[in-house]
Amino acid sequence: MSWIDWFILTGTLLAIVLYGTWKTRKNKNLEGYLKGNNSENWMTIGLSIMATQASAITFLSTPGQAYESGMGFIQIYFGLPLAMIIISVFFLPIYYKLKVYTAYEYLEGRFDVKVRSFTAFLFLMSRGLAAGITIFAPAIILSTLLGWNLQLTCLIIGGLVIIYTVSGGSRAVSLTQKWQMAVIMAGMFVAFYYVLDSFPEGIGFADGIDIAGRLGKMEIVDTSVDPTNRYTLLSGLIGGLFLSLSYFGTDQSQVQRYLGGKSLKASRMGLMFNGLMKIPMQFFILLVGVMVFVSFQFNKPPIVFNGATIATEVYETKGLASLEAKYDIVHGYKEYQLNEWHKSKDPEILNTVSDMQYLQDELRESYKRTLTSLDEDYVSEDHDYIFLTFVLNFLPTGLIGLLLAMIFSAAMSSTAGELNALASTTTIDFYKKYFSKSDDEKKDLRVSKLLTVGWGFLAIIVALTAGLFDNLIELVNILGSLFYGTILGVFLLAFFFKWVQAKATLIAAILAQITIFIIHILYVFKFIEISYLLYTFIGGIMVVVVGIILQSFFNPTEKEDSTLTTID
Repeated sequence: MSWIDWFILTGTLLAIVLYGTWKTRKNKNLEGYLKGNNSENWMTIGLSIMATQASAITFLSTPGQAYESGMGFIQIYFGLPLAMIIISVFFLPIYYKLKVYTAYEYLEGRFDVKVRSFTAFLFLMSRGLAAGITIFAPAIILSTLLGWNLQLTCLIIGGLVIIYTVSGGSRAVSLTQKWQMAVIMAGMFVAFYYVLDSFPEGIGFADGIDIAGRLGKMEIVDTSVDPTNRYTLLSGLIGGLFLSLSYFGTDQSQVQRYLGGKSLKASRMGLMFNGLMKIPMQFFILLVGVMVFVSFQFNKPPIVFNGATIATEVYETKGLASLEAKYDIVHGYKEYQLNEWHKSKDPEILNTVSDMQYLQDELRESYKRTLTSLDEDYVSEDHDYIFLTFVLNFLPTGLIGLLLAMIFSAAMSSTAGELNALASTTTIDFYKKYFSKSDDEKKDLRVSKLLTVGWGFLAIIVALTAGLFDNLIELVNILGSLFYGTILGVFLLAFFFKWVQAKATLIAAILAQITIFIIHILYVFKFIEISYLLYTFIGGIMVVVVGIILQSFFNPTEKEDSTLTTID
């Protein structure tokens, strides 16, 4: 990297951190710190919601996902717009009426303190781990490709986030996320321009779409009903709906973003903005990855994208050299065929190109298998390195710094939202509930800031001790799916099945959570094949069904309607 790249990277990050710290330096009480004094407009809410979800993993891993598997990943978001409508109609009015700090406060009034604490604990488990991953994901990729120290990179990302999140609380998170989203989207559009610019002269965007389509990368919708297919229309509409309901409706990292709105209307508009813009944004990010795939049809890609992790003595093995030589020959012939297609536009030539791509992929997998047998430390999954490899090789000086600032901004925006939510939940649902019931605002504010620091350090520790598992965007979604179903099921019982009481709900939630863990263990050890997107659906439905059945065996007398469960 040049000094210009370093200047743009550090200048952008420091400007965002200083801006957030300065603008929110006057927080004097817990409400201002945790809810921003309900001062956010709908645009800030919408951008903050998107920024909290769109971590660095989104912008590093999603293009790699599209490069390998095509556009089908977009289907997991198809249930999101409907989820935004349901949350706006049923969830938001209750949260606003009760003036809660966290989503889990409502559960105590509806059920009891045990259900509230159990659900809040599940959130802390899932989001506490995820916060570490959102720091670790960009750190390991940046450290691998740029030669940076992994531990130092994790400390820098985590440290910058802690500074302005502790200083300004929820409002600092929301204000900085607006600018972080601006940097992120500017970076993606710049990257898209240079991806198209890397095509040979005479090859345009339409040609790129044609090539990608013929090579199987533009299959957006899969109507299969096979549960072993991970990304289908069915899993997106059902699993995606339940995942979105749980994440945006019950996950405090998202709930806190819209609880700080000026009004119920502002929060609803912010959610609708997210529902309308999220799918186009993800579609565009996936399209960038598909166009990177097209670019590498003409510009020979490395046989593995995380080659910097390979030991020198392993890399020089004759078996690997032979495979790489064959890979180069196949790519050369494929590039020749693509040039012939460009001259004639004969679709049959693209069939030959597809065959060559299949052979190239086989050689790549064989190369990875050989590497794994020679070096036990080598991680064969390299999806997450693809996009950044392109950035480092094809973007001019200065713009590399902008793209790296984009990655850091995404990591910081998501982690800040998570730390703020973790501190809020710990303060309100545990500290204030069990340890301190005084009205000392200054003390509560200090405790909340200390908890933010504590969760920040825990996230850094998770990041420093994490390992790279498969594709990172999938890892985050799997982690959420393990817990979100149970949490969502509890809230569904609370909102829509008012005769089901606390005891039945708690037992149903515990059984559902154990069941999801068992299903995932069976999946990991390949005893069953199931899409992780269905975990949320299974967990949520199980809590509801088991809760209703158990309630019929317990005291069936309905609990008197509480004002906590009334929607005006």
